[in-house]
Amino acid sequence: MLRSLNSTRKELVALRAVFLRSQAVRRGANYGVRALSHTCNLQAASSTLNVKPILSRPQVISTWGYNFARAYADLPDHIRVALPALSPTMERGSIVSWEKKEGDKLNEGDLLCEIETDKATMGFETPEEGYLAKILIPGGTKDVPIGKLVCIIVSEASHVAAFADFKDDAPAAAPAAAAAPPPPPPAAAPAPAAAAPPPPPPVAAPAPPAAAPAGSPPPQSGGRVYASPMAKRLAENKQMRLQGKGSGVFGSLKSGDLAAAQPAKPAPAATPAKPAAGATFKDIPLTTMRSVIAKRLLESKQNLPHYYVTVECTVDKLMKLRAKVNKKYEKEGARVSINDFIIKAMATACRKVPEANSAWMGTFIREYSDVDVSVAVSTDKGLITPIIFSADRKGVLEISKNVKELAGKARDNKLQPHEFQGGTISVSNLGMFGVNQFCAVINPPQSCILAIGTTTKKLVVDPDSPNGFKETNVITVTLSADHRVVDGAVAAVWLKHFRDFMEDPQTMIL
Repeated sequence: MLRSLNSTRKELVALRAVFLRSQAVRRGANYGVRALSHTCNLQAASSTLNVKPILSRPQVISTWGYNFARAYADLPDHIRVALPALSPTMERGSIVSWEKKEGDKLNEGDLLCEIETDKATMGFETPEEGYLAKILIPGGTKDVPIGKLVCIIVSEASHVAAFADFKDDAPAAAPAAAAAPPPPPPAAAPAPAAAAPPPPPPVAAPAPPAAAPAGSPPPQSGGRVYASPMAKRLAENKQMRLQGKGSGVFGSLKSGDLAAAQPAKPAPAATPAKPAAGATFKDIPLTTMRSVIAKRLLESKQNLPHYYVTVECTVDKLMKLRAKVNKKYEKEGARVSINDFIIKAMATACRKVPEANSAWMGTFIREYSDVDVSVAVSTDKGLITPIIFSADRKGVLEISKNVKELAGKARDNKLQPHEFQGGTISVSNLGMFGVNQFCAVINPPQSCILAIGTTTKKLVVDPDSPNGFKETNVITVTLSADHRVVDGAVAAVWLKHFRDFMEDPQTMIL
């Protein structure tokens, strides 16, 4: 009898489990979520007692490495196109313009819109064929976080009307959530008070004097302070320091003793000084590139231990060789500059001293085999550094050609990400502006940047000259180095090789 009851009870439990699982599957089918698996898989899952049915969910489809999500809901099948990260340092972007309108037919590879990143303005191509159903971020919008939904693509033209009133209420994706907020105004950046919260003012418990006995002695510094758990939590929320005696048992502080206390006020942020009466000015809004330049250079000066080494290079032989090369290849339209020889000399010096061609990676130092020289180019929107890849393996003519092409693209905002991302050492030349000498800021994670001044004439001692001296052409260069990677002696040796190559350029081929 007992055995039959136990068997009957087990059968009822098994039937109840089957019933509950089948109900769960039916409810899952009515949620408006389109199943990505076949019906037979659902039936197999529901018929197995020991396996829980898996309700299908919307899946994120990664196309071309960007953040595209195919969503299935009450709306027709569609693709959600989110703002991608077009560079490693990009945290926000601006939609410059849309090349397609809502309802337009899209072919894979068509230019969809132009996005301004922290480095340049780049075209964003259509990820998949279809029709542009909805533009959620209009052209001209700035500071759009990465992962924010920008548009929707559908496969059929008849589905476009279903998204006429569609609105994106979801927050940005994970990359945007991790992105840092826009940099603060320049006036507030160096304020020391903004770096760390000020210590809260000592709280002498305003209420206790009235509640405590009149003859109670003043609180002694350094003694133990007793407080209730609620008072401790209140003091933490108000950023108050527990001090003195309260109205509780044995003089312990209670929440009522701290209720009237004023919380610690943060230091007010620095505000721009008011202009003088009658002064005229205009406020220029920050572009994405300018904001990133300000942020990265500030981090470089604050976090990298810069030091500077300066030498003078006599370039008489180099200028003669340059004139000879330009005359020989004049019919071919080739014309090299002193800057082209500088890039070649830098790359060759890095082959001699590879420690300068290294990067600080936090827990280790990465020493590169190839020398990729980042050349600072000034544009109307800011500074950008296109790269001469494998400069140590290229001739001066090829370097000159690459520099002209990349500089033109940089000024036209047509650089591709692979043309300015990376680099192992940088060079900045202000000689064309008549600057004799300056110190450049390191571009992390690189360890060195070379600052080039203008060519000046200088009198030096020459025993072979009838006058005992002669006039020479001299260039002053300053190497900014990261002391975590490059020691002072290493920088001095690197500059020695660089000066030798500049003063006798023919030795660069040896």
